[in-house]
Amino acid sequence: MSFIYLGLLLFSELGLSLLDFRHKLALGHSLRAGLLALGSGLAFFLMWDLAGINAGIFFEGAKHLLCGVQLAPQLPLEEIFFLLLLCHTTLVIFATVSRWAARRR
Repeated sequence: MSFIYLGLLLFSELGLSLLDFRHKLALGHSLRAGLLALGSGLAFFLMWDLAGINAGIFFEGAKHLLCGVQLAPQLPLEEIFFLLLLCHTTLVIFATVSRWAARRR
């Protein structure tokens, strides 16, 4: 059991959240809309993962880096936090580019 990957994901999410709230980008700008977008993206990608696992396309990777908690067969706990980080990063990038484009007009 190792918590390296989970720890790195949580550390990354913390840094992204601080950046988000400091510059009022996604969640910092509108918490309700941001959480709705995060939840929608997380649900979509979780369904995508489950479909891929069911089809035999996706599988669990290096077990020595994972904490060992399985949410479903071939679906480690870390996958939820990875998807959360993926969706949050996308929201922050979109908000940053939108703000930049609005300033250029």
